[in-house]
Amino acid sequence: MTLVSAKKRGMRRPRIATATLPLMLAVLGCPSGPSVDVADTSLLAAELPRGEATPVDGYTLFSPLRSTSIYLIDMQGEEVKRWATEYNGAAIYMLDNGNLLRGTRDRDPVGVFTGGGEGGVIQEIAWDGTVLWDFKYSDEVKRHHHDIAAMPNGNVLLIAWEGKTREEALTAGINPDRMEEDGIWPDFIVEIEPVLPDGGKEVWKWNAWDHLVQEHDPTKDNYGVVAEHPELIDINAAAPHRERQQLANPEELERLRALGYFGGGSGADADSGPEIGRDWQHTNGIDYSPELDQIVLSVRNFSEIWVIDHSTTTEEAAGHTGGRAGKGGDLLYRWGNPEAYGAGAADDRRLFVQHDPSWIPPGRAGAGNILVFNNGTGRAGDDGHYSSVDEIAPPRDAEGRYIMEPGRPVGPPEPVWSYTAEDRTSMYSPLVSGARRLRNGNTLICVGEGGRLREVGAGDEIVWEYVNPYDEQEGVGAGGRQGGPGPGSLFRAERVPADHPGVAFLRAAGESEGSG
Repeated sequence: MTLVSAKKRGMRRPRIATATLPLMLAVLGCPSGPSVDVADTSLLAAELPRGEATPVDGYTLFSPLRSTSIYLIDMQGEEVKRWATEYNGAAIYMLDNGNLLRGTRDRDPVGVFTGGGEGGVIQEIAWDGTVLWDFKYSDEVKRHHHDIAAMPNGNVLLIAWEGKTREEALTAGINPDRMEEDGIWPDFIVEIEPVLPDGGKEVWKWNAWDHLVQEHDPTKDNYGVVAEHPELIDINAAAPHRERQQLANPEELERLRALGYFGGGSGADADSGPEIGRDWQHTNGIDYSPELDQIVLSVRNFSEIWVIDHSTTTEEAAGHTGGRAGKGGDLLYRWGNPEAYGAGAADDRRLFVQHDPSWIPPGRAGAGNILVFNNGTGRAGDDGHYSSVDEIAPPRDAEGRYIMEPGRPVGPPEPVWSYTAEDRTSMYSPLVSGARRLRNGNTLICVGEGGRLREVGAGDEIVWEYVNPYDEQEGVGAGGRQGGPGPGSLFRAERVPADHPGVAFLRAAGESEGSG
């Protein structure tokens, strides 16, 4: 690999593991695998092997945080394509036609929504850099943030904030002693049908605010015993202050607060202040399963993953009946932190401010299970904090319905597979990060802070590694906050197989097109 160009740009030297040799691999075909029976996916987790001894040949797509550039590298770590864009962003995906779908940061937001993961603009970008769709979802009452998910019908799912006043939050039963003075921002999910070149039509919506329960105020309509309703969301449950208290490094704590964590970045004292910030849930990841017509969410401030039913109408999604599961927009499944629904203690917690939940597709090891990057903030072992990649096999009955029993922690008690570094604390990222199961059973892991990528195969062997050398940042985010994740940090990365139709001409030419 040539390193001269990296030095000329003032970048850090990229690192590729020796396990990638030989570097030029034959294109791996997608195994057909067994058919997926939704009711039996937990069995598949044990039956299918975890990976091969070689990496999946192809390209890796990523965009450094706060960078306006998007990169595609080959298996040697060489840059084969670079897109220069107007905005910086986080979530980036390659569509089947080779276009990029990207969530970006609105440089001039008009509302109050500023915090970790702020976005506001969704773009589709052609291979030659032409912006085909430039859609703004950001105004005085709402703003897209963090992640997006492409759907088979061409629509896009967005995570967004919606502003609620302090009075509205009190009406919903929030404990006023735990909240900030200027209100709360519940998350909602919206499906957008693109209208080129800059429009979008809302065709479906789900709002967490429609599915609340609370034990604080018996005069409110949503008053109830939280432990009896795991399908509902306790408005008083989120407590990121626990992670705040367990971060012993004052500089690290201040950095996270400046990014919008812990009390919404309001400047609350590190040892006191509101436990529930404006960014109440901080939903940071979304993925869609076409087979199930379900959505999985990562809800950071609850340290949980949630599954909701997309087969509902918007009206049904606001209620408690309808859809394939018959439960409307209530949670079909949740996992990671039983304390959030009154059914467990701190020792029962399994997720710690996680990111990037993803359904494992049919034909891949663990098909139907959920993969998640478990950041580990607040989970300190004897040797310090550490991150893991966990695979969850949700328990289902014979009809494929998730099993959630009132008053008991939702299963499984442990992941069916979990990856940590041999030296556990050497793989730790308190922010961002992700993991995806690849076609040969390997798992691509993005340790977000510092931009460290690794692919692990059979026996959890590291078969490919790369450290992102690109560390350009715009520096100042919307709202004027300085700082951010360290140089080269990534929200996540995506492996684009060598036979992906979007990069077919690269394969046919036998060499890279070069930077665009």
